[in-house]
Amino acid sequence: MGILDKVRRLGPGLVTGAADDDPSGIATYSQAGAQFGTGLMWTMTLCYPLMVAVQLASAWVGRVTGHGLGNSLRKVMPRWLVIALIGLLFVANTINVGADLAAMGEASALVIGDGPHAFTVFFAVLSLLLQLFVPYHRYVNVLKWLTLVLFAYIALIFIVKVDWQAAAAGLTIPSIAGAGAVTTVVAIFGTTISPYLFFWQAAQEVEDLDQIEERKPLREKRSQAPDALSRIRWDTFAGMAVSNIVALAIMLGTATTLHAAGKTDIQSAADAAQALKPVAGSLASVIFSLGIIGTGLLAVPVLAGSSAYGVCEIGGWTASLEHEPMRAKAFYAVITLGMVLGLAIDWSPISPMKALFWSAVINGIAAVPVLIGLMIVVSKRSIMGEFVASAPLKIFGWLATAVMGAAAIAMFAVPS
Repeated sequence: MGILDKVRRLGPGLVTGAADDDPSGIATYSQAGAQFGTGLMWTMTLCYPLMVAVQLASAWVGRVTGHGLGNSLRKVMPRWLVIALIGLLFVANTINVGADLAAMGEASALVIGDGPHAFTVFFAVLSLLLQLFVPYHRYVNVLKWLTLVLFAYIALIFIVKVDWQAAAAGLTIPSIAGAGAVTTVVAIFGTTISPYLFFWQAAQEVEDLDQIEERKPLREKRSQAPDALSRIRWDTFAGMAVSNIVALAIMLGTATTLHAAGKTDIQSAADAAQALKPVAGSLASVIFSLGIIGTGLLAVPVLAGSSAYGVCEIGGWTASLEHEPMRAKAFYAVITLGMVLGLAIDWSPISPMKALFWSAVINGIAAVPVLIGLMIVVSKRSIMGEFVASAPLKIFGWLATAVMGAAAIAMFAVPS
């Protein structure tokens, strides 16, 4: 298979991995690089196999059963618990939508020089209209093309002077210096392995099933398994690799510039872009800002969409970006509500950083039971049939669950 064929096979895994580097994630990685230099780059080395396992399991559920994650969780958890987890997912996602829209507005103001609120409203309306009126088979191509903006952060490290020896050490030698570093490590895990990514990738596998009439859930048509599972593995490994490489590029870029210049007080992605200008020049600042805008346009629909998939799977309502709004009223109502509430956060007196902190807390609480449920689902023959998870997938999936559990405990145990 040629390289072009491999690129064409990229789909839900690539979009999910790219959406992981949303503006709030960029802020976290920028804080890590600005405050601790290359010292916390090892977290991404640890995260990669855990991310792959969790997202593989999520995709597996969607492709094998033909249903999203919320539907499958109902089979192994009490209904009230699944409803509570979906509720937490909606709250955390809505806060993230608000923070991402605000970051996009601030980044646009840095590049163009006008007020950020107008840009924030523009991006919210644009994203909502695309979700409402562009069918999935076209919209997914828009999302795939948007993943190219991530190369802006890879380009960044080629226009600044990098200490590659320090980078190699940071990537391979774990170190944590003080309570502040522990808090940042918890934030990195929280933004890298988030529940909305699990729900989104499973749902996109189901959406892809509906695009080709001959394609069926693997439990119904076993003959499609070799090609489908091969594609899912390639898509997920590649998508998570892109996510991690970009996160590392952001850490390395801010470590080389901001940390080296003593500019460690980074409160948002836009702060990082602005701080780069006097240190690394206008080009670096513009590249960073454009990356924030592009990743926001990619991540906001993923955040709002994952909430809608989760809510509708619990309620038994139609959930599909392929359908027109009148055919999936509840689905688009949840998306619209999440976008409107997220936009309202930008106009409220709530501090974006405090909002993101509570979003991280909520995600930390929700991730552990969702991961436990996910790992039970992919191990249960009554749900997955002969396509139960392999031993390596189970090992790394449960390891990811343990790491997220430890992160949740550390979130409350370590002083802020």
